[in-house]
Amino acid sequence: MTSKGTGESDTGGVRADVWVWSVRLAKTRSAAATACRAGQVRVNGQRVKPAHTVRAGDEVRLRQGDRERIVVVRHVLRKRVGAPVAVEAYVDNSPPPPPREAVAPAGIRDRGTGRPTKRDRRDMERLRGLAPKPHE
Repeated sequence: MTSKGTGESDTGGVRADVWVWSVRLAKTRSAAATACRAGQVRVNGQRVKPAHTVRAGDEVRLRQGDRERIVVVRHVLRKRVGAPVAVEAYVDNSPPPPPREAVAPAGIRDRGTGRPTKRDRRDMERLRGLAPKPHE
């Protein structure tokens, strides 16, 4: 039995990869399945395969790059839904993302100038603080 339009299931469960995809934690279903196979998806602390059944009340942990998303399943969804509906399908217990550190942008060179010379490279390393001071 499903609710109209949302693909929400009142009973039973749904595949882990389908649920992760349907609540928009992964861009594509194949990306969700790949994450499951790679061990980046855990349900109630256990690594799961894509076909593992997810039910309401389960805790799903998804590793995304250097961040871990921790969500508790409220509703089981079988179809992908819009973002406002997807957010209502789970409780997000994830820690806040770490603040982005001020990273110096990569050096920008004029087009056509070619590869930096040894002298240019040493000057850039000295500016970054990576190279020792030249002998005086």
